[in-house]
Formats: sequence, C-alpha cells, structure tokens
Amino acid sequence: MSTVILDELLAYVGFEAADAERLRALHPALQPHFAAIAERFYEALWANPRAAAVLSGPEQTERLRLTLIEWMSSGLLGPHDERFYEKRSRIGRRHVQIGLPQHYMFTAMSVLRIAYHDRIVELYAPDAVAPVLGSVDKLLDVELAIMVGHYQIDSEQKLVSRERRIQADRLAAMQTLTAGLAHEVRNPLNAAKLQLELLERRLRRTSSDPRLLEPGELAQKELERLTLLLNEFLAFARPPELHVDDHDVTLIVRQVAELERLAAERRGAELVVAACPVQLVANIDAPKVHQILLNLVRNAIEAVSAGGLVTLALDGNDDRVRLCVEDDGPGIPEDVRPRIYEPFFSTKEGGTGLGMSIVHSLVSLHGGTIDLDTGPRGTRFDISIPRRAARFTGVRT
Repeated sequence: MSTVILDELLAYVGFEAADAERLRALHPALQPHFAAIAERFYEALWANPRAAAVLSGPEQTERLRLTLIEWMSSGLLGPHDERFYEKRSRIGRRHVQIGLPQHYMFTAMSVLRIAYHDRIVELYAPDAVAPVLGSVDKLLDVELAIMVGHYQIDSEQKLVSRERRIQADRLAAMQTLTAGLAHEVRNPLNAAKLQLELLERRLRRTSSDPRLLEPGELAQKELERLTLLLNEFLAFARPPELHVDDHDVTLIVRQVAELERLAAERRGAELVVAACPVQLVANIDAPKVHQILLNLVRNAIEAVSAGGLVTLALDGNDDRVRLCVEDDGPGIPEDVRPRIYEPFFSTKEGGTGLGMSIVHSLVSLHGGTIDLDTGPRGTRFDISIPRRAARFTGVRT
C-alpha cells in the first residue's frame, strides 16, 4: 500500500529519473550548508510560541536538529522507495502525536524550501538553476504530502471515535430505559402466570370440558413467549459480567458451525469454516463468544438465498483473536446500515431488533471491536477481541 501511495505522489508531481539525478548531484554541494539550514529552521520554530510549545527544551531540539540534517541528506540522495516513504510516515505520525498543528507543517516546509532555493541560486549558474529548483520543489511537495497525510488519518480516526462515543451513549441510555421497563413488567407478568396456573388447576378439578381449558393454555403460551422476550430485553439491558478462562476458540467456531449447518441446509445454502487453526486458546468468556458467533451466523443464513454461502473464519496473533462471518447475500441496504446496532430496530417480521445490539454489547464487554463491510455481493462482520481478558467496563464498537 505504501509503495502505491508513493508511486502516485511521484507520478502526480512528475518526479522522474532526471530529478533524482539532479538531487544526488546537489547533495555534495548543499551538504556543508545543512547545519545552517537546520539552525534557521529551528530559529523560526522557536520564534513562534504555539509551535515552540510542542518542544520540551534544548535537548529535544538538538536531537530533532540532527534528525532534520539526516532527513535533508536522505531526501536528496534517495532512493525514493518504500523505506523513504516509511521514514517520512514516521515523522508525520510523530508530529500528530506531539500535537503539532497541521498548518505548521506547511510553514515549516516553506522555511526549508526558501533556504534550499537561496543556496541553490548561490551555487549554480543562472541557466542551471531552474531545473534544480524544479526537482527540489517536487521532492519537498512529495515529502509534505506524505507527512500531512497522517493528519487526515488522525482526523478520520477521531471522527470514527466520536461516532462510536455517540453510539455508546445512545446504547447506554437505551439499556437503562429497557432495564427499568423490564423490571416493571416482570412482577405483574409473574403474578399473571401464577394466577393463570391456579385457575387452570381449579378448572381441571371441577370440569373435564377441554373448551374451558384451551383459552387458559393459549394464554399460558403467550405469557411464556412474553417471558422469553423479556429475558432477551434483560440480556441487552444488563449484560452479565465476564467470566473468563482459557478456552479453545477453534472449538467454539466448529460448534457453532455444526449447530447451524442444518438451518443453512434447510435454506438450500452452505455453511463452511473456511479458515481455522487447529487450536487457538484465548482468555475469554466462552458462552458469550459462542452467542456472538451464533447471532451473526443466524443472521447470515437468513440473508442468503438458495445456493448461497456463509463462511466462518478464525485467526489471531499473540495479542488478538479475529473472527469473521461472511455471506454472499444482497448486502445490508444503505439506509439500514447506520441502525444495525440500534436496539429494537429490525427489518424482520416479528423480530425484536436486539440480536445485533446484544452482539455489540458482548463484543464490547471483551474490550473488542466489530467492523462491517457490506455491498451488493455480500456482508462481512469482523470481530477483534483481546487474546487475554481486557479490563474494560465501557462500551466500544
């Protein structure tokens, strides 16, 4: 990916082999002036209070001055390859980390550009100046584009984090409301079930007419259905604490696949485990991970038509476990995507709209993340959870 970006930048500014050759030839002439250019650069930096505020003192400035000299040297000498790109990327990331405002990147590069131009005009004959200045400008434009790109990445990440915080707050409010409502409903529901059972016993003692018992049996079944729905509400509203231990995640994946394979066959679809290590042990709450996978797989099976395919995959490293559930259905409609984790929102007839909310909640309990990729060719959910139990009490997405 990095080489693709670099190649695009070099092509965009028209950086060619002749430019690289001019820069290499410039290096020995400009190298004796690197220290003076670096001194000029940091004088300009210290003259601006807001820019200077990101520096901790003279020792850091000296380290950065030496880094700047090496940066100038490597920029002229090249090669302008992946290593060149990665080094500039590290500088860009560092500027973001220390909180250097983005506009100082442009002004700082302008200081260097002017210093380069001044020296080149002194060093070269008038008829040779223009091509060298052009090559330097191309190089510095590419350097700036690479480093500033990390401000865009940081901005996008902050936007995503903001959206996730909003979603977390919305879920927390809905969980509080649901918990209170479920609590208020449970007491009269239990009382109604008890009274109905007493009524049924009395009827059985006084009459054998099945027509008197049928309405009571029907009401009993509806109350049982309402109880199950209430329990699902409570599972969303008050997710239980994690009870973690070392478990084989591979075994959980294969168990879910076996449980749901028949449901896929009934739909004329295929459910396969595409990639899975022989064993992958992680410190997790196994029943909750099982429920996460089960909900996602059931949704995927319902999304495909006859001849469709649902795929499970598992991999991981020393830090994280990654689970994937993918289907080749029609994808999630664009207007539905922002609401898939929203409680009580469902596109299924008779659905409670809590399945994905519960998935979201259980992933969050593990300190994990859930990512969605959907389109006309299918939908893919990627779950990432720490391999060792995360000490986390909030909500993430």
